Amino acid sequence: MLNYLIRRILYMVPILLGVMVITFILFYLVNRPETMALRILGPKAPPQAVENWLRNRGYDKPVYLNVDPSGSSLTRFLVYGTFDKSAAEKPRFQEEKPVFDSQFFNSIKNFATLNLGISDATDEPVIDMIRRGILPSLMITLPAFVLGLVLSLLGSLLLVFVRDSLLDKWGTVFFVATMSIPIIVYVIFGQWIAATLFGYFPAFGFNMEGFSTIRFLALPVVVMVFAGLGSDVRLYRAIFLEEIKADYIRTAHAKGASGARVLLVHVLKNGLIPIITMVVASLPFLIMGTLVVENFFGIPGLGNMTTNAITTMDFSLIRANVYIGSILFLLGLLLTDICYAAADPRIRLQ
Repeated sequence: MLNYLIRRILYMVPILLGVMVITFILFYLVNRPETMALRILGPKAPPQAVENWLRNRGYDKPVYLNVDPSGSSLTRFLVYGTFDKSAAEKPRFQEEKPVFDSQFFNSIKNFATLNLGISDATDEPVIDMIRRGILPSLMITLPAFVLGLVLSLLGSLLLVFVRDSLLDKWGTVFFVATMSIPIIVYVIFGQWIAATLFGYFPAFGFNMEGFSTIRFLALPVVVMVFAGLGSDVRLYRAIFLEEIKADYIRTAHAKGASGARVLLVHVLKNGLIPIITMVVASLPFLIMGTLVVENFFGIPGLGNMTTNAITTMDFSLIRANVYIGSILFLLGLLLTDICYAAADPRIRLQ
């Protein structure tokens, strides 16, 4: 098993490298640092302020390689990131510097050492911003994840227990209807009914002060649970219905096992493989937060932070979130394989 884990971790290296390369290239395709500096500092910012802004973030260095750009169009692209001659307004090539002293290789080195740089919009260290946003995101996503998983499993097992009955048919219709409603509708109606109409919970804002924090978290958590409950129940119900037809279920009934024991012990245990796939794959999103809910409820988590970064063109924070999200997703896949082996003794990690 140890050899398997080492190989899987080594497989992550080229994947993460590919993510960083694609993200870096897209950054220069979407926008150039000079244009972004003028957007953040203002179109009338003095040239010295723009130059200092670029220098503080390393944007004054060559893009891919520190080579002489006067040789050919390819070398100009390696230095300036574009074939357009008009983009080469200021010299970036520094003869006394190494060839790999460029934005691309420096960004890879920084990400490998978890040096996420500073924010393009606020000049704050990105790692501090992420640390500040993790806790509010987890305070919403973790309760919603646990509560949603328990309710979806119980709901699907109940529908399987009363399968082919009127309750099963109408319950399926209800959950299909709930999964057909966009999450934004749950947000709007939740804010209107629970916050505006009855005044039970705040419609917007976040205040981390002891038990009063629950008032700000309850409504977002309920919205997230209802938004994902329908699709999860429908999927788990299909999985359990497939398991209920197996031969070992008839054997369990023949031995006198009750229907509840068959569902909770046999069906649930043998249907864990696809459930583990869905559950563990969603774990990275617990840390990264949810964009819609955090934005509409004013929760200062990573999801809201990412939305603001897109609005303000804070590419440093966006690249950092993409990089961290990729690491979490790959670790989630590794954890999925480990859970497979723990849930099914027939699976071996080799």
